[in-house]
Formats: sequence, structure tokens, C-alpha cells
Amino acid sequence: MAAIGSAVGLGNIWRFPYICYQNGGGAFLIPYFVALFTAGIPLLIIEFGIGHWYGKAAPFSFKKVGKKWEWVGWWATLAAFFIVTYYAVVMAWCLTYLFHSINLLWGTDASSFFFDQFLAKTPGPGILGGIRPQIFWALIFVWTSVFLILYKGVRSISRVVAITVPLPTILLIILAVRGLTLPGAMDGLAFYLTPDFSKLTSATVWLAAYAQIFFTLSLAQGIMIVYASYLKKKSDITNNAFIVSLANGGTSFLAGFAVFSVLGYLAHSTGVGVGEVIEGGVGLAFVTYPTAISLLPFGAAFFGLIFFLALLTFGIDSAFSMVEPFPSAVKDKWGISKDKATALICIAGFLLGLIYTTGGGIHWLSIADHFLSNFGLVLIGLAECIIFGYFLGAEKIREHVNATSEIKIGRWWDLLIKIVVPMALLSIIAFSIIEIFSEGYSNYPRWALFIGGAFLVILAVFFSFIFMKIKEGKNASK
Repeated sequence: MAAIGSAVGLGNIWRFPYICYQNGGGAFLIPYFVALFTAGIPLLIIEFGIGHWYGKAAPFSFKKVGKKWEWVGWWATLAAFFIVTYYAVVMAWCLTYLFHSINLLWGTDASSFFFDQFLAKTPGPGILGGIRPQIFWALIFVWTSVFLILYKGVRSISRVVAITVPLPTILLIILAVRGLTLPGAMDGLAFYLTPDFSKLTSATVWLAAYAQIFFTLSLAQGIMIVYASYLKKKSDITNNAFIVSLANGGTSFLAGFAVFSVLGYLAHSTGVGVGEVIEGGVGLAFVTYPTAISLLPFGAAFFGLIFFLALLTFGIDSAFSMVEPFPSAVKDKWGISKDKATALICIAGFLLGLIYTTGGGIHWLSIADHFLSNFGLVLIGLAECIIFGYFLGAEKIREHVNATSEIKIGRWWDLLIKIVVPMALLSIIAFSIIEIFSEGYSNYPRWALFIGGAFLVILAVFFSFIFMKIKEGKNASK
């Protein structure tokens, strides 16, 4: 349940439907499921298997393969930490909008309200502006919630996910059912699902599918390793991997029905084409969808509450899952108590996230997310395949997994880990490098891309080596 909560997050609601539409509609499901079975599930099995085998966080698990590899485990842990510093800010937006939806405060111009009034967006990353008070206080609430969930350990997490995993799914079903009853809903769904098979010949579409699978399953962040370390000795690894992966994909697909049915209604109400009302990224959740909610004939505030409550509950599991690997790793390395480590890390995450609460914060958030996702996590995933696949041996992991699993994996799995997944990740890296040098990113200046993006990736590697070199504490786990 915790792994499903980590995998299913905010991106499932606004990213998958848009990526699906952009890359062939219904035809995109073909490369999506190919990527799921050739990369997503195999990598999830390896992370579950390693965590279950060693029973420790990512740094210790990598160290068991060879002392020189410990830094890669810290790299994954730090990457997740840097991501949650801005992910928590997006959750703060959701929390604030939860209250704004009571009176539909965004009015008739949701775009102006979000970018000009709510964010006070500056012209570029070079102008920060001031901290937005409502986002600041909401961020304090988010980080306090994350701390309270984590500081009591795995039992506290299990109680939380028993509520926060099924609840947003139920809310999403309610939104989908309501959306399907609206005029124009079928036009929206046709726009979302109409297959464009010609796009399957494009390498970009296949790369988009692999990237979506890789990032949405919370891979290469140390999360699934530390969660699997809590499993009992006879836990079924492959069943868990299939259940988590399919639950994640199913939620994304369901989100498309909830989103595009309402977008079809928005197009019907405004008299324009469905394609003209669609915005990608945060604009879909905070501009387009609120605009559609305002036009509902009845219960607009109620469905606004449901939408942002769903976003918030989807997000909280992913947020605390990105924090969890760090205190677990600190406890393993230096023997510091889990509650103290969690408190220090939550305070640090809050302070680092303050830059994203400013008027220029959305620029830095976009840059950091692009670089950490397209470079940081992909490189870590590639390192996992090499270290676990070649230096430890994929066949050893397969034997461990098969010993406790109902679904047995064969030698084909070794080939996926050693060849197919590394090739897919190398393609994503190459494509991202070519794109950043030829086109840049969102017209941001080069200095901003380095400071806000590349520097974070380098910084994570630097501190990974520092943490590896620091001697273990007297009370460290052996």
C-alpha cells in the first residue's frame, strides 16, 4: 500500500493524460505497456529484491555489493530529498486551493488568479520577488504532516496509507463519473483516446513512454528499497511489483477519464475545440480544471473540494515516501534515532523549499524538476542496472526473488536488466542532452539552467561522496 501511495502521485492526474494525448492518444498505451513490462516492472523487482534481501536503506544495500558503491545509494537518497523540497510546495498549492475552492475564489479568470495573484509570478528566475504568505504557511503544514507521519516509523506509515491510498482513488472515481455525465464529455474522451498509430514510428513517443514509466514508479530514489526492507522474509516480491505497477498504470488511465471528460465539457461550454482548452503541467490542475469547475451547473464548490482533496491525498504518500529513505539511511550509517533524523531532514527540506514559495519560485521549480527527472534519476537508474546487474549479478537477485515469489522470473529478466533497460535509459539521457543544448529549456537563460538544475545534480553527487567518507557511528546498524 505504501509503495502504491509512493508511485501514484500528483503527476498521475495531470501528467499522464496530457502525455498520452500528446503522443498518440490511445495508441500511446502500446509503448506505455511495453515500457512497463520491459523496464518498469523489472526495475521495481530489482529494488524490491535488494531491499528485501539486505533489509536496509539504499546506501547500505549498495555498500553490500561493494564499499565503493555506497555513494550511489546516497545519490538516490539525496535525489529524492531534492525532489521533495519542491514537491511539497506543489502540495502547499493544492492545500491552499482546497480552501479557495469553497468560494471558487479564482473567479472567471483562473489563469490570472493562479499566476498573477496566487503565485505573483515574476518575469524570470533572476527576479525572486517576495515569499507568498499563504504558500509559506501551507508549506509549514505539509512538512509538519510529513514529520508526524514518519517519526513513529513504519507502523505510523501503515496506518496513514490505509486511508490515503484508497481515499483519493474513490474521489477520482467520483470525479470520473461526474465528468462522464457532462455535455461534451464524449468529445473530450475521444480527443484523449483516439489512436494515432502514425506516432508509433517516432522515437520521441517511445522515449516518452519509458520516461513516464520510470519516473511515475518512484524508481531510483531509494524509496522502494527502503520500503521493501520492511517486508517479512517470505513476502512475495514479484506479486508486489506487478500489483504496484498495474495499480499505478490503472490510476493514471482512470485520471484521463476524470480530466478529459471535464475538458470536453469546458470546450462545449466555451464553444471552442478540446485542443484549445488544454494546458500541460501545473496549468492543467490549477488553471484549466478550475475553469471547468466554475462552469458546472451545480455543486461546483463540492467538486472543486473533491478534486483538490484528491490531489492532496495522492501527493502526501509520495511526499513522505521521498523523505523516508534519508532518516533510514542516517540511522543505518550513524545510529542516529529515527525521530531526530526525521526532524532534522524535514526542517532542512522546508528551508530549502522556501525559494519555491517566492514569486520566481515557479521558474526554479520547473528547472529543478526538469534536470532531476531527465538527468539525475535516469543516471541513478542506469547505475542500478550496472551495479546490481553486473557487479552483484542479476542471476543472484533472480534466485532470491524466485525463492519467495509465486510468479517465477527467468533468464529473460537478466537480459532486461543488463541490456534493455540500460539501452532505454541511455537513449533518454542522449535525447535530453541533445534537446538541452539545441533548444535549451523553456527559454530560460543558461546560467539559470546550470544553477537551478545541473548544479543540483552535481551537488547530490558531491554530498554522496562526503556521506560515504564519514565514518560510521558507534550505534550504526551492522
